[in-house]
Amino acid sequence: MQSSSLPVLRDLVLVGGGHSHVGVLRHFAMQPEPGVRITVICTDIDTPYSGMLPGYVAGHYAFDEVHIDLARLCAFAGARFYRDAVVGLDRPSGRVLCRERPPVAYDLLSINIGSTPRMQPIEGAAALAVPVKPIAQFNQRWLALLEKVRQWPVRSGRMTIAVVGAGAGGVEMLLSVQYRLRNELKALGRSSESLRFVLLTSGDRLLPTHSRGVRERFARVLHARNVEVHTQAEVVQVSAGCLHTRDGRTFDADETLWITQAGGPDWLHDTGLALNAQGFIQVNQYLQTVSDPRVFAAGDIADFTPRPLEKAGVFAVRMAGPLADNLRRSLRGQPLQPYRPQRHWLALISTGNRHAVASRGPLGFAGAWVWRWKDRIDRRFMRRFTELPAMAPRPAQAPLLALSPQESLQAISAVAMRCGGCGAKVGASVLSRALGSLQPVQRPDVLIGLHAPDDAAVVQVPTGKAVVHTVDFFRAFIDDPWVFGQVAANHALGDIHAMGAEPQSATAVVTVPPGLEHKVEDLLTQMMGGALQVLNAAGCALVGGHTGEGAELALGFAINGLIDAQLHGVLRKGGMQPGDVLLLTKPIGTGTLLAAHARHAARGRWIDAALRSMLLSNQNGARILQAHGANACTDLTGFGLLGHLVEMTRPSGVDAELQLSALPLLDGALDCVRAGIVSSLQPANVRLRRALRNGEAFVDDPRYPLLFDPQTAGGLLASVPAENAQACVQALQAAGYPHTVIIGRILAQGEVLSPVVLKA
Repeated sequence: MQSSSLPVLRDLVLVGGGHSHVGVLRHFAMQPEPGVRITVICTDIDTPYSGMLPGYVAGHYAFDEVHIDLARLCAFAGARFYRDAVVGLDRPSGRVLCRERPPVAYDLLSINIGSTPRMQPIEGAAALAVPVKPIAQFNQRWLALLEKVRQWPVRSGRMTIAVVGAGAGGVEMLLSVQYRLRNELKALGRSSESLRFVLLTSGDRLLPTHSRGVRERFARVLHARNVEVHTQAEVVQVSAGCLHTRDGRTFDADETLWITQAGGPDWLHDTGLALNAQGFIQVNQYLQTVSDPRVFAAGDIADFTPRPLEKAGVFAVRMAGPLADNLRRSLRGQPLQPYRPQRHWLALISTGNRHAVASRGPLGFAGAWVWRWKDRIDRRFMRRFTELPAMAPRPAQAPLLALSPQESLQAISAVAMRCGGCGAKVGASVLSRALGSLQPVQRPDVLIGLHAPDDAAVVQVPTGKAVVHTVDFFRAFIDDPWVFGQVAANHALGDIHAMGAEPQSATAVVTVPPGLEHKVEDLLTQMMGGALQVLNAAGCALVGGHTGEGAELALGFAINGLIDAQLHGVLRKGGMQPGDVLLLTKPIGTGTLLAAHARHAARGRWIDAALRSMLLSNQNGARILQAHGANACTDLTGFGLLGHLVEMTRPSGVDAELQLSALPLLDGALDCVRAGIVSSLQPANVRLRRALRNGEAFVDDPRYPLLFDPQTAGGLLASVPAENAQACVQALQAAGYPHTVIIGRILAQGEVLSPVVLKA
């Protein structure tokens, strides 16, 4: 990740993770623009390379070989990655509207989201056909189709698979699907002839943008592989097992792949951007929208107005360089440079097997060597985004951005010596604007809070209740302030939930880096918006806080909770009983994964899964444990599994047996540990190895280091009477804690000082 001591002066937001934008990210990674913060908003972590997708379908490539890890690439480029869906633009205020989070501010915006199949006008198509685009969403549908073919009953006769669309993409996909499915059936000992393939197009010929020779080559291949081809067959309805054409014909189709009639997503129509008839964004020769100089577009979503361009991946890839250059120039206030697309390009189209056809203008040639050539080109392209070079720290550079006089003064102030004491507080107007739209949950026992701010909050303690106090605080470990706010709040609530208490009120402590006022405001809005969502869901009222300047973004909460004044139903660490079963409700491994993330060594989907685990509240889990008679409970945090287990055995006066092979682990945790990547807190936690009675016998077990792995917003570790354990596990799994598992048992205290015994 590229770091900078400069304040954020401009926000460049990239919507979508298409071929153009991954190229832009690499350009800015290799040559960062001082003062510019890049944010990528995309629903997918792994973005597919369209040139290799047919090879993946055919079985020639594994998933990771054809997908770019967008989250990892963003970390490498120093960009923030927001996993969310865009639903609109507020162009007057310069904000991207998202499905889940507050609007994201931009100074410059680029859109590279590909195309979307226009299936709504075709009756039944949206429900019954499988769209190949957006490509990133195709994989799950493809895997489902693959499994359906494997399970297809022989008594049902031949299964018919239809492909609608006979351009290069449709023909290539059909041949790849056919090759893979026939091989799957052969591996199962079944006849490949039990599959029938149909190709339909509304036009009068295949591959209409390619030469006659190339079309004839593919016609011969399709004929040789018994693919039924139907031209002038415009599909107007899809029903169960049948396709209906405009001229009244019907075709059997047990599964239909849709590779035609693509357009832009519906949300673009409300943006005020100029669109063509298909809903694509009209751009000029600079890849800048004709409607708004602050908005650019590239790839399939762009309609290049100087001349028509085919929707081909080659253009999206080639646009990356000119787009990155013009985005940089626009940020600097410099003249833009025109993008000049080639008139002719080389298309390498596979035939499913390791054979391909080359097409360029009137030329065409084919062979296995063409496929090997294509394979080398594709793998070389992917290496640019998978083999990321180590980046040496760069000396601070003066920004070259176009700033207003007021912004220049704020930028100078942000890098000048900053005051301490109350002079380090964030300004009242910034706080007021950032927090003004937030609505904390209302509680009758909060007498004075943010709804009527004063010097301090006043909270009533109901009769018969006692107050539980806890506090947690840490610096940001991810670049998404919305998600960081959610995790920080969930982590702080963990102690309250672990004791079986009801969250009541919270005060926040925030540190933000100095910068332009509207940038600080946006950061606070995102982070506190995420935190408030979690607090409100827990019924915990945010009643106040303190916000100051610091070198790094950090967030913490002091939380108050309510319990029975006589401590009835309170879950404590010290209640373990011999014979109890030890349960854990979440997988472990956040420490090693976050350490790997900081080194760009973790896969994006590993981090995404870890974050989803951190965001899973322990509130309902604690209630289930109470209902099943749990004798002791704590939440896993910084001291790791072993540290927190020892905190429970000591006051309980018991020993514990821990089964290493039963430990639930987050995806990628073992990979990171095997690579020697551990948290910076790990060495301190390892000192507790003396608590292990037989630890030396397990030091070579790959799970062993994870006993000391510090957890962020970890699960609940609880001891439950053995007779209730299975019912408790089932209830927790049914309630949304799918990784809940029995990891050990509680023993009577022995004479040996080490309280924990490991078991394979």
